[in-house]
Amino acid sequence: MPELPEVEALAGFLAERLTGRVIGRVLPVAVSVLKTYDPPLSALEGRRVSGVGRYGKFLGIGTEDGPHLVFHLARAGWLQWKEKLPDAPPKPGKGPLALRVSLVEPSGWGFDLTEAGTRKSLAVYCVADPQDVPGIARLGPDPLDAAFTVEAFRGLLEGERRQIKGVLRDQSTIAGIGNAYSDEVLHVARMSPFKLAASFTEEESARLYAAIGSTLAEAIERSRGIDVSKLKAEKKTGLRVHGRTGEACPVCGDTVREVSFSDSSLQYCPTCQTGGKPLADRRLSRLLK
Repeated sequence: MPELPEVEALAGFLAERLTGRVIGRVLPVAVSVLKTYDPPLSALEGRRVSGVGRYGKFLGIGTEDGPHLVFHLARAGWLQWKEKLPDAPPKPGKGPLALRVSLVEPSGWGFDLTEAGTRKSLAVYCVADPQDVPGIARLGPDPLDAAFTVEAFRGLLEGERRQIKGVLRDQSTIAGIGNAYSDEVLHVARMSPFKLAASFTEEESARLYAAIGSTLAEAIERSRGIDVSKLKAEKKTGLRVHGRTGEACPVCGDTVREVSFSDSSLQYCPTCQTGGKPLADRRLSRLLK
């Protein structure tokens, strides 16, 4: 799933190509992706793009005196930029294409939103204000916002009885961090994903806060200026533990381990994060019973 660094890079990529240009057509191909109907998508057509913004893991395209096109790429969605869109309008079908947006000029410019697989979660909204999107209205503070200080972060952890991995992934607590970067942040901070958030000392919360900032900043810098077609590959090359089960930890050389859940998994280094002790894989434990 695209997370804050990739969505930030997408926002910058689109801002350079869309701002000041006029939207020609907005064509939904998979009707299931459209989550709002008033205003209609046609209200975007003929409008000049005023800017592109990121809201957590959502992207929003604003228009002058008009609505915003907001979308969330979910787990398997992506944006494909085109400088020569087909002349014929897309036909609904079983393929990955979900939405097509074309510009008036340059002729042929625009982008497709696509989603692989059969589990469809990509979501598109046409709204008067991005805050009208329920997922955006619920967002917690953004880690790139100047107001996200170490004191504010400590306030989020106070009284929080959940494990820190779940807290970092909760979009209503902190916006933009998902499964991959929560693993990376915890590895940099040398902390167990199962540690209770409320148990953090001031030193530990400061260390985790610093890890959030450095991990996201490094990922954003790696993604800066990269063509959108290569962003996914760039994300994978920069990950130290996430998605690297069985490989050597780049810090200490221990084997990266995994804990599996029903719909996701986490990766960690026992030496760096859990005092050398492997965490219980609950799914495996159930299978062995």
